[in-house]
Amino acid sequence: MLQVQEVKGPPTEVQYFGEEDLAHRLTDHDVEVIREIFRTPLTGSYNWDYEAANARIRRLYELGKRFNWNSELDVDWTLPPPAPRADAPEPEGFSDHPKWKTLTAAQKADFMHRTSAQTLSQFLHGEQGALMVASQLVSCAPTHDAKLYAASQTFDEARHVEVFHRYLMERCHMIYPINPNLKFLLDKVLTDERWDLKFIGMQILIEGLALAAFQTIHESTPDPLLKQVIGLVMRDEGRHVAFGVNYLEDWIRSLPQDQIEERAQFAYEACVVMKNRLVSTTVAEEFGFTHEEALEINARSHGGQAFRKFLFERMIPNLKRVGLLTDAIRPKFEELGVLEFESLQHDGMIDWAVLEAPLEMKARVAA
Repeated sequence: MLQVQEVKGPPTEVQYFGEEDLAHRLTDHDVEVIREIFRTPLTGSYNWDYEAANARIRRLYELGKRFNWNSELDVDWTLPPPAPRADAPEPEGFSDHPKWKTLTAAQKADFMHRTSAQTLSQFLHGEQGALMVASQLVSCAPTHDAKLYAASQTFDEARHVEVFHRYLMERCHMIYPINPNLKFLLDKVLTDERWDLKFIGMQILIEGLALAAFQTIHESTPDPLLKQVIGLVMRDEGRHVAFGVNYLEDWIRSLPQDQIEERAQFAYEACVVMKNRLVSTTVAEEFGFTHEEALEINARSHGGQAFRKFLFERMIPNLKRVGLLTDAIRPKFEELGVLEFESLQHDGMIDWAVLEAPLEMKARVAA
């Protein structure tokens, strides 16, 4: 029996899942759906010209069809979790703190486990937001090529929601609530009536944020299953960002200057949120650290600095390429200290060899 509960906001408590919960999900039982309503003045459009006008967009669409991986078949869910290590590195910044030294070995292991679950939970929530934005773009994108690509991206995002949810259920056994600042960004993009702002918000900003986070996790995780999952998702996200840069660069430059400045201001405000406000202190506070202590530790940690570097290395060249580093907005980005990345390679320069490489699991099966 389906039970639907409408709420005014997202959950605020951690959801826990044991083996019994997993077993119940394989049998018929009552299902409770918790949904939060949002409304958007979305303006859709038909397009009666079915010819392909943009060769790059069409090629990205074809790649999406060719590498349409299946989380049931292309992920090796039998991979065991990494064995606990006595010499495992402790979290940078926390390990020297007096409060950390009072924790038992079991508490420290639980801290690390919960930190991973909290981070991956944000991936899950962000992918749900991306799924809904991509579905909006199918109806409001102005050209046939963009509609086709948005449709393929919608399916990509559905797979991402599925694979992160399964990993959290089976490996982590818990899901943390969405970070309020991530929710703010998603709400802004979902409820804005301008189709091109949805493209900017999703394809350049939020997907760029995701790629930076995925890159950080992919380089550091000891779990071969998570590395496999992240690797597959990153392939899709790379196509999505490339699509956004290639599609937006001509469109943005055709707008009146006042509208360009509006979009540049939106991009700047989103970057401020990403740089300063997406840090979660939830887990640290569960173990006795104050909010301020956790923020200070993250700001000083190599991991936190590496994430912000990855983020703006990708994002700033892309914003410049599409014309959103205007003369008026540049001083604000300069204050953020991120203009040093503007001359790096943007994602409009597509590395086709990387995107066309065979999927790892499929290559092993073929061999």
